[in-house]
Amino acid sequence: MNKPKLIYFDAPVSRGEECRLALSVAGVDFEDVRIKRADWPQMKAQMPYGSLPVLELPGHEPLAQSNAILVLIGRRHGLHPDDDFEAARHEGMMQHVEDLRARVGPTLHLPDPEKKTAREALVSGYLPAWADAAERNIPAGPFFAGEKIHVVDIKLYKAVDWFSGGLVDHVPATIFAGHPKLMGVHDAVRKHPAVKAWYAKT
Repeated sequence: MNKPKLIYFDAPVSRGEECRLALSVAGVDFEDVRIKRADWPQMKAQMPYGSLPVLELPGHEPLAQSNAILVLIGRRHGLHPDDDFEAARHEGMMQHVEDLRARVGPTLHLPDPEKKTAREALVSGYLPAWADAAERNIPAGPFFAGEKIHVVDIKLYKAVDWFSGGLVDHVPATIFAGHPKLMGVHDAVRKHPAVKAWYAKT
């Protein structure tokens, strides 16, 4: 294997897409392996933690868990802070995104009207509180740490874009509109030349 290989489902979403974007922003030539959902049950037991994404690097064991993958990419390519405290602050926000996914994820496969009820409860409580906490911890912008993009920004972008794109049933696409710094990070990542180039070719 001569170049990194990223393995994820054949969809431009969530944890896998943020890792693809991080590699693209880093300028890494990688193999984008996209698997079909029908093939996943046979592959699951072969993955380090039975989940995706997985990053394979020459000379190393497969690496799993999206935050670990993002931090590694960031450290190697100047997209994660060198200072240990600042790095921890970035990683705290990355975990904040995972907390969001952990709360919304269980509603994905609920039948209506159970899904509608669960999502409406998120809209009235958890989602605004989550956005408030994110907003408090983002400095002036445009990115999380100022003028330079980091992997935390890419992770925030994918989380916010999930909602602002109107992809979550029973959640208004404007749910985060009242959080200008959070939306500012989203918009700054969307406009980044490497991100635009990635979507232009995919």
